[in-house]
Amino acid sequence: MKPIIKTYNRSRLSQWLIFALVIAFTLIFGIGSYLDTFFIKSLDHFFYDRFMQAYDSQKASSRITIIDIDETSLSGVGQWPWPRYRVAQLVKSINDLKPHVIGFDIVLPEPDRTSLNSIQDQFQKDFELDLGFTGAPSSLADNDAYLAYIFTQSPLIGARYFYFDHFNKEATCFYNSFDVSDESGELQLHSASGILCNTPKIANSLKITGFTNNQYDEDGIIRKTPLLINYKGQIFTHFSFSTFLKLQGIDQAVILKDHFGLYIKAGNFKIPITQDGYVHLHFSGPARGYKYISALDILNNTFSSEDITNKIILIGSSAIGLNDVHHTAYDSQFPGVEINAVIIDNIMANRLIVNPGWSKPLIFVLCLLTGMILILLMFQGYGPKLFFLVVVFWICLIFFTSLYLFYNQNVFISPGQPILLSIVYFSIFSFIRFVQTRQDSYVWFKKLASSQQLTMEAMVSLVETRDPETGQHIKRTQHYAKCIAVYLKKTGRFPKIVTDEYIEMLFLSVPLHDIGKVGVPDRILLKPGKLTDDEFDLMKMHTSFGRETIERATKNLQGDNYLKLGAEIAGSHHERWDGKGYPDGLSGDDIPLSGRIMAIADVYDALISRRCYKEPFSHKKSMKLILEGKGTMFDPEIVDVFICVESEIQAIESMFKDKIEDASEDMKDIFMGALPE
Repeated sequence: MKPIIKTYNRSRLSQWLIFALVIAFTLIFGIGSYLDTFFIKSLDHFFYDRFMQAYDSQKASSRITIIDIDETSLSGVGQWPWPRYRVAQLVKSINDLKPHVIGFDIVLPEPDRTSLNSIQDQFQKDFELDLGFTGAPSSLADNDAYLAYIFTQSPLIGARYFYFDHFNKEATCFYNSFDVSDESGELQLHSASGILCNTPKIANSLKITGFTNNQYDEDGIIRKTPLLINYKGQIFTHFSFSTFLKLQGIDQAVILKDHFGLYIKAGNFKIPITQDGYVHLHFSGPARGYKYISALDILNNTFSSEDITNKIILIGSSAIGLNDVHHTAYDSQFPGVEINAVIIDNIMANRLIVNPGWSKPLIFVLCLLTGMILILLMFQGYGPKLFFLVVVFWICLIFFTSLYLFYNQNVFISPGQPILLSIVYFSIFSFIRFVQTRQDSYVWFKKLASSQQLTMEAMVSLVETRDPETGQHIKRTQHYAKCIAVYLKKTGRFPKIVTDEYIEMLFLSVPLHDIGKVGVPDRILLKPGKLTDDEFDLMKMHTSFGRETIERATKNLQGDNYLKLGAEIAGSHHERWDGKGYPDGLSGDDIPLSGRIMAIADVYDALISRRCYKEPFSHKKSMKLILEGKGTMFDPEIVDVFICVESEIQAIESMFKDKIEDASEDMKDIFMGALPE
């Protein structure tokens, strides 16, 4: 396929600079995926969240029910912590309805001070009083022991929490609930240094526990959580994973590896994890996607047993004061207990997101391909439409392939870096093309301007062949007019008219002011003596001839241009401020500004120049005559400006001196007689 447009002419150096720029950006984006910079991670998080939000139509599992110690429960029962017998009552009420499993997502690390035994001990210590209680069964004397007993009668999973910033003085609750072995040899778990457990009585009653640690990303949002943590050389399981294993009756799991990376094989389930033991969560929507029952409703027996029987029960809290709410891509107040529900649901439905170990090399390769494709298009010189379509196609291919893998394979390969790189390259190349096009346009404009200038000079030369004694008149009047216009702009006069563009067009238009003389017969144009009235009437027609000639030539031109301004000057530069000029007898501000400027420039130059009928006047005498014409021949404001730029006018006169032989002295009176009064 041949290029649509010509390849731009570039030096070998500029080609190498562009190539180096492409390589630099490719390496920055490609290597950035390995460095895990905040910007790259933010880009990945953006697409991860958007993909997940676009795929939130799947409903949460109906097999999971959350018992919520919510604000209503705290208002009805009292502030937390509740007496342990109240917690025991809650668990017993649930257990009586035969759920599959109960996950208790709360750690109780301190003894219950409301126990009768605790109260007796406290009074003995503080007041040396021996309190006795009558009517209370011995089983209720110790609330912790009573709760521990209820726990032993239930299929319950307890909670614990690992520390990474300090050590335990003593090894407590060190037992491990499940046997998890690493046969891949590549697992690199985070190692905890301490552990927070329930009170000894409660901890000893729990056969199965799991840690409740979660992990925020750099932006404070939970997208992943550790499923495994190392503590004193053993692998411990997350609370949600422990609940799942208990539900499935699995007590052993093994870490293996496939082409996507590491995974946990637990029974018939395959759970993808990262090298450091994390799982990437697949949220289905905002909080409360699962069945919620207030703990107060359980205690008051105002709920449906169908929501408990044969269900996975998770007991936790959504109360803000208990500080177990988290920020997700959907919700800034997502209860921690529901995050456990999401993990269990993801495992059972095989919806955990896989982030393959080879995703970073793949992204690096995609960045390289992006650079190669776009730089090939650039140096082949293809047109902007094709360039744009290829970039859009490449972006869509990467995006929708990534989207397909996420939806159908639960595999996340971030399209962010190749897409952003494509946009960056397109922007850079578009800018380069813009600069090159501007350069080409400028060259073309210069050629066109030169052609226009040559055309104008050819037209003006027609006048000069008819009136050869004008000499440098054209050059001088051009610069006089420009000098006046520049001063007008500098002093803020006529701001709506006198712009930089106007000044430039005025300079180009001035040489056309006498173009109409080509229509004046030689016997009049070249007559050395004073013109008769009839001859002078014919001579005055050159203004109309010039204007009409240029207007015919420019009738199909759009917008402002120097030829249209030239027609204006040709037709108005002999008008007078008092209305006694020609051809239209205009007066005052009715005369175009260009005509008023040209009038004073033309007359001054005629005064200081030799003609076949006169010798040049001195600058001083010429300026005196100009002042005498203020308010009659000339616009008073233009005369004032002319006086202000007098030194520049003299400099222009010196720069463009005529080189013509002296004319006859006796022609001065003829010229003076021909000057308008």
